[in-house]
Amino acid sequence: MPRHEPERTCIVTREAQSPAGLIRFVLGPGHQVVPDLRHKLPGRGVWVTARSDLVEEAVKRRLFSRAFKTEALAPETLVQDIERLLRDDMRQALALANKAGCVVTGFQKVEAAITDKPIVALIHAAEAAEDGRRKLANPLRKRLGGAISSFPVVQVLSNDELDLALGRSHVIHAALVAGAGSDGFLNRWHRYRSYCGIGADPSGLGDETGEPTILKPAGTLAE
Repeated sequence: MPRHEPERTCIVTREAQSPAGLIRFVLGPGHQVVPDLRHKLPGRGVWVTARSDLVEEAVKRRLFSRAFKTEALAPETLVQDIERLLRDDMRQALALANKAGCVVTGFQKVEAAITDKPIVALIHAAEAAEDGRRKLANPLRKRLGGAISSFPVVQVLSNDELDLALGRSHVIHAALVAGAGSDGFLNRWHRYRSYCGIGADPSGLGDETGEPTILKPAGTLAE
């Protein structure tokens, strides 16, 4: 049974919610405000809804000092620092998924995986050509029909970031297969998008509303 964490209150909106939707902050040396993405750092924590605009508001209104009830020095780059940390966390989660055998790379292998494997997301390098993305979208659309709107398509990581995460060169297209590690990566992807205020995928292939569609191997889809 998953551990239940009590709700926490955002110091900006004053709304209580699950810690999963918040970023925890603690005071480090010199009263510096330090983000604690994994909720594990020692000391008293305060919480902000995981959105860049709300973190920026907390800094501008000096809400950290009020919440900690002492001087709290938030760096001017705090918003960007958190975005970088979330991006690094997403990349590391992809590396773990890859080690667990949940990532397929290469255009032809990805195209085959759409039919043959239980994939839960497509991943394209941010620099991927529109033509390649469209060619992989076609078999997805044939398999999923209208359900394609809830199928995750990840396009926020650069070619260099994918290479680093997957330990190989020139990764442009990949598929994420259901299994240990895939949920962790998708959760971090959603968190990053929410923090940055990224809406539905402009291609119409990725929509974060509802439960993502899981593409089953051929022969197991419902008729």
